[in-house]
Amino acid sequence: MTSAPITASSPAAWLKQTAAPWRRLTILAGLLAVADVAPAVGFAGGLAMTVATFGSSPLAALPWLLLAVFSLMARGLIGQAAVVVGARLGRSIKTDVRDRLLADLFGRGGRADDRLTAVVEGVGALDGYVSRFTPLKMAAGLSPLLIIAVAAVASPFSAGIFLFTLLPFIFGMILAGTAAAGESRRQFQALERLSGLFVDRVRALPAILAFDARARTTADIARASDELERRTNRVMRIAFLSSGVLEFFSALAVALIAVYCGFNLLKLLPFPAPETLDLPRAFFVLALAPEVYQPLRRLAAAYHDRQAAESAVPALVTPESPTRDRHILPEEAPAIRFTKVAIAYGEAAPVIADFDLEVRPGQIVALVGASGSGKSSLLHLFLGLSPLTAGEVEVGGARLSEAGDFAGQIAWASQNPIVVPGSLGDNIRLADPSACPGRILVAAGEAGLFGDLDRPIDERGGGLSGGERRRLGLARAILKRAPILLLDEPTANLDPASEEAMLDLIRQATRGRTTLIATHSAAVAAMADRVVRL
Repeated sequence: MTSAPITASSPAAWLKQTAAPWRRLTILAGLLAVADVAPAVGFAGGLAMTVATFGSSPLAALPWLLLAVFSLMARGLIGQAAVVVGARLGRSIKTDVRDRLLADLFGRGGRADDRLTAVVEGVGALDGYVSRFTPLKMAAGLSPLLIIAVAAVASPFSAGIFLFTLLPFIFGMILAGTAAAGESRRQFQALERLSGLFVDRVRALPAILAFDARARTTADIARASDELERRTNRVMRIAFLSSGVLEFFSALAVALIAVYCGFNLLKLLPFPAPETLDLPRAFFVLALAPEVYQPLRRLAAAYHDRQAAESAVPALVTPESPTRDRHILPEEAPAIRFTKVAIAYGEAAPVIADFDLEVRPGQIVALVGASGSGKSSLLHLFLGLSPLTAGEVEVGGARLSEAGDFAGQIAWASQNPIVVPGSLGDNIRLADPSACPGRILVAAGEAGLFGDLDRPIDERGGGLSGGERRRLGLARAILKRAPILLLDEPTANLDPASEEAMLDLIRQATRGRTTLIATHSAAVAAMADRVVRL
């Protein structure tokens, strides 16, 4: 189940919206955590009655002992069921979030170094939150109150002590959460920086070796690793300190109950006794005392999972792409008009300035000129790879400034077609993933790629000659049913015989399309209806 990107005003709201499709599973996990109260009460009652009756009649104590044993077994089964449901919940939510991130990364052109930590570490940080913290949060809110209500039947005064001693727990958890939130966020940011730095240096490894920058690169990675270690240690110190404080309050509260019950039984209370306890009731309340604080202690232990998840949310939120009006180009070859077009990269001087050109429907136009004159930049405008700094490009009545690009409706063949690991047929299919095998075979034949389409191709193009790689680009252009064809140096570095064979393929690919060709070749320019010199 892959849903649309989720956006929210805060990390907590984002996590809540992300878990919304699995609300029933979340409630089930929480109810299983709350259901632990029943066997806990059964064990306390069975243990108390066993101790109270064993001295007078061991046989009479046997049913109560069996109750305690069965309560322990039931508690184990409920705990196992809670783990299974929590794991299923975590797996479902992580799969959904990871699918959205990968769709953003590959489907919408995200950068791997920007989203690497999010896909791996960020999604992993959600596991503890959804499988442990969320169910325990429900249990921490209900279970202590249920146990206190049961304890009030045996000893109302003890129940009052339980309620009073819950306040330090709540206050301690608020302090621990506030202290851990900032450190967890900074720790995840340090992890993102280290991951991005490492990916960047791996990409630049040839340059690092060529310029003998190994020592500096090692020092940069070491500094980033040390920063992550410091941040992680701070988070762990806060987690251990908060756990220690809560354990102290828990032990103190249990000791307070034990002192009260003991002094009440001995009638040595320093104040008038509000009630008189017998051994079964006193033992029952004392056995329940640790159970009152157990859900809160578990929640405190899982609180770091919440902080880790909320710290990862900024990296997990899929950035919204700026909305543009998408214009559908006509199925027939359209006219193209350039009006006062300028292309400039950053602060540099414009590569193209005041460029005007009108291309008739179905016309073949060759753009010629020296290297750097802007031929490829003009083609890249249609793909969104060049900035339209000034002017306008109109395609069949659609404005490029409004559409942003026409990449999805244009057939394109570059100087060096991208090759992915797989078969030759798979590489041709990239132009149109919905194409049937018959169409792929026809496109390959028209481009001059004969032979086995199942032959393996590696990521470097191993298995293809230089000419076959050019033909692969043309096969993709032929396969894609687009009204505009863009070709960038289709015959560069080919010998005369290969270039002549390629010209025949180009003529076939341009039929029924408006075509722009960036070229240095006189032979390619000669086949065009119009030559524009830059």
